[in-house]
Amino acid sequence: MAIRTPALALAVVLPILSGCSINHYQPGHFQFTTIVKKTGAGAGGWRAACIHATVINKSTLEPYFCNFGVGMPIEHGDVGLISDPLAQRIAANCANQALREVIAAPASPLPGLVCTQFRNTFHGVLNRSVLGAKVTVWCEEETSPIRVDF
Repeated sequence: MAIRTPALALAVVLPILSGCSINHYQPGHFQFTTIVKKTGAGAGGWRAACIHATVINKSTLEPYFCNFGVGMPIEHGDVGLISDPLAQRIAANCANQALREVIAAPASPLPGLVCTQFRNTFHGVLNRSVLGAKVTVWCEEETSPIRVDF
């Protein structure tokens, strides 16, 4: 289906990056699974989500699948208890901040390199928000991948 209005195109495919398009992340994209249950008082527990995002090469229209895992503590010493909805909002906000940073200075027009740059940037932004949180190349086995398409 062709998109005819620029405003609608921006709502569907955000943003366009050096010949590639990357999606805009929503909290619901981060469906966390408990990997390590929290036991007792204080910091502990671990949750993870798995994302399979599509990056489109705008010149060839070929898709590239940018897969990554997101891990976050359930309770953190500085932040306290992090509910699932809060973890989802933090992950989405940090992913979108990483997108803005990558768009401002893309390392390459190649989708694979853009994916690597995004993962690394997302990891840094997320870890600054919740120390110890991480973005990885691989997803935890217990997680179910959420596909993010435009």
